[in-house]
This record gives sequence, C-alpha cells and structure tokens, in this order.
Amino acid sequence: MTDSPGDRPVRTDGGSVTDEGGTGRGPLSRLSAGLDGRFGSDFLESAPFWLPPFLLMALFVYGAIIWNLMISLTDYSGLGGSPDYSNLDFEMYSRALSDPGFREAALNTVILLVAFTAATLLVGLVLAILVDRGIRFENTFRTLYLLPMSLSFVVTAQFWLWMYNYNNGMVNGFLGTFGLGPFNYIGNQDIVLWAVIFALVWQFSGYAMVVYLAGLRAIPTEHYEAAQVDGASTIKMYWRVIIPQLKGATISAAVVLMVFALKAFDFLYSLVSGYRPPNGADILATKMVREAYANLNWSYGAAIAIFLFAMALAVIGPYLYYEYRRGHL
Repeated sequence: MTDSPGDRPVRTDGGSVTDEGGTGRGPLSRLSAGLDGRFGSDFLESAPFWLPPFLLMALFVYGAIIWNLMISLTDYSGLGGSPDYSNLDFEMYSRALSDPGFREAALNTVILLVAFTAATLLVGLVLAILVDRGIRFENTFRTLYLLPMSLSFVVTAQFWLWMYNYNNGMVNGFLGTFGLGPFNYIGNQDIVLWAVIFALVWQFSGYAMVVYLAGLRAIPTEHYEAAQVDGASTIKMYWRVIIPQLKGATISAAVVLMVFALKAFDFLYSLVSGYRPPNGADILATKMVREAYANLNWSYGAAIAIFLFAMALAVIGPYLYYEYRRGHL
C-alpha cells in the first residue's frame, strides 16, 4: 500500500521528502547541493561553458608538464620508439647540476631576470613621473613609449641586430661621434648579455610606464598638496610620499616582466641566429632547446625545462600568495 501525498514527510522549507530512507538527499542530490553550496548556485548550470576549456587546459598544459617531468626521469633521446618508464631516476638532474654549461646558463638567466626587471621598472617609473606632470602631447609620448611592446620578440631582435651591426649599426655610429668604439655587441661574450638586456628594457619600459602611470593617477591629489605644504621638495615628495604608495603597481609589473624574461628564447634565438648563442648569452631556454633538438637528448632538455618551470613557480607563487593575503583571490 503506497502512501498518499498527504502522508509524505514534509521538509521545513515546504517540500516533501522523497528519497529512500526518508532523507530526501540521495548521492546525486547531496553532490549537487555540496557543489552549489561551495561554488555557487550556478556552478552546475554553467559547467557546459567552463568544463570543456578546463579539460583542454588540464590535458595540454598540466598534462604536458607531468609528461615532461616523466621524460626527464628517463634516458629518452627523442628518435624512434617510446620512452622507457620502467627505470626512472634523477640522472639528468645530476648531470645538469654537474654541467658547467648548465650552471652558466642558469646564472645568465638569473642576471637577465634581475637586471632586466630592475632596469625596466626604474626607466618606466621615471617616464611615468615625467608624463604625469602634465607635459604637452602626453598622449603622443605615451603611445610612442608603449609602441615597442606591441612588437614581437622576433621583430625586436631583428631591429636590434641591425642597430648592433659592427660596421653599419646606429649604435656604433652614434658612439663613433664621441670617439668610442666600434664594439662587437653580439660576438663579444663579455657584453652580449648586457646588449640583450638593454634591448629588452627598450621594449618593455613603456609597459612599466603605463602601470606606474595608472598607480600615480590613483593617488589622491591631497597627498601631493600635503607634502608641498610641509615644504618637501619634489624629489623628497616622490621618494617619501608617492613612490611608497606604488608598491602594488611595482609588484604587478615586476611579476609580468620576470615572466617575459624567462620567455626570452625567441628574442635570443633571432638575435644570435641559431641555437648556439655566444657563451655570455646562453640562458636556460636556449640551452633547453639546443639539448633537445640539436643534441637529440630530449630527457636532458626536459630536465632543464623542469628547472625553468621551477623558476617560473618561484616568481608566480609568492605573487599569488600576496594577492591571496590581500583578498584578491
């Protein structure tokens, strides 16, 4: 004998209990309620929109990272056959740490990361302050400073390859008017890395300027007026009052610049014309590609890629934690 609708237990919210056991919360309904309670009421309804790109990213990004890690634990050369996963070890990592070429590339990567980021932030800050002080043709200057960032690394490298030309380059031509040079910027291993950093600063200083300019425009004018009333000079006003308030802009711009520094492979490849840059300009990205494709040692190249990935995490991780502590994540 079945219960009539009037005999069913009634929930406090006016609904009826229909699931077995009188609980009204079967496995699927409990899972749905749990997901909705944690992620919002539209979580399951919106799944057709976010789930496909999430699965694609999981496969081609995170899946590729895991596969690369597995390759680095083998001795796979990349030619024919498939990797042997039956005997995984850390031989390639030991080889990297004992390889003088790897240590030099890692040191060059750190120098590029730090020097390029610091110099770009400094130049961008100076440009932002100059533009913020109400100069004429502000929009024109802002566009000119930002324009280099719209160029790809390959185009920029070819431009600076011509600029650094030993015989006809504009850099040597300019220095020649002062009785200096000529210098072989690309072939001299003592200065080639600094030539690369200078070119990258030229390309990205406009980006830093825009970030700092947005930060300066967000500072209330009362802060400027208060500093002037207290008799602070322009330099002291910026050093003690304005620049400390640009901490958020500095951190955001620095993270983006450091990520670009780690991705400078195509710039160096185009600038030095191949996988084998001068020793002074070899970074982890160029050595990784050279080992994998020129020397046909995929496992060693994969190990170098893991080191490069760890450096990227060392840059992104603290920033994400900082944003989390600020409540922005």
